[in-house]
Amino acid sequence: MSKKKVNFSLSPEIVGSANSGILLGDFNNWDASKGVSLKKQKDGSLATSVSLDSGKAYEYRYLLDDGRWVNDANADDYNFVSLFQVKNCVVNVPAVLKAPAKKAVSKKTVKADVEDLTKIEGIGKKIAELLVKDGIDTFAKLGKATQKSLKAVLEAAGPRYKMHDPKTWAKQAKLAAAGKWEELQALQDTLKGGK
Repeated sequence: MSKKKVNFSLSPEIVGSANSGILLGDFNNWDASKGVSLKKQKDGSLATSVSLDSGKAYEYRYLLDDGRWVNDANADDYNFVSLFQVKNCVVNVPAVLKAPAKKAVSKKTVKADVEDLTKIEGIGKKIAELLVKDGIDTFAKLGKATQKSLKAVLEAAGPRYKMHDPKTWAKQAKLAAAGKWEELQALQDTLKGGK
């Protein structure tokens, strides 16, 4: 459990003629021998700080050297204790928020950014996978690829891909990247298997 430093302060009006005091509460089992000493401030207030578990609420009060039990005027809340007929102060220690964990980039996320290269005449599912593996995953990238580099990808994949001709792929991809689908369709109508 993480700890959070909590500042406690008692105003000069409440301190009155007292010179010192201790802070008692759930965090030290209300044990005066474990009381947290309060330091007198220049303005006459008494103050201290305690490291408390974050995400919890604690009841507390001040016992001054003139014998008075007093409450904090700036407490987060008050809880009436019928046994002693007193109100205890309550401090709510905020939970320490953890920074959200960075999401691991899943393969699904990566695929969402990949454009459907099979819209290019002559590119089937398998060839599209080969191109994506080679870093050509958008129409814009395919549009910039040279015929020589595309041939190299096909040749590296084995003899069954050598028969494919990528001659018009870049031209088609440029139209697709520009969103010129009608022009692309017109071009594809004149092609056979991407040639």
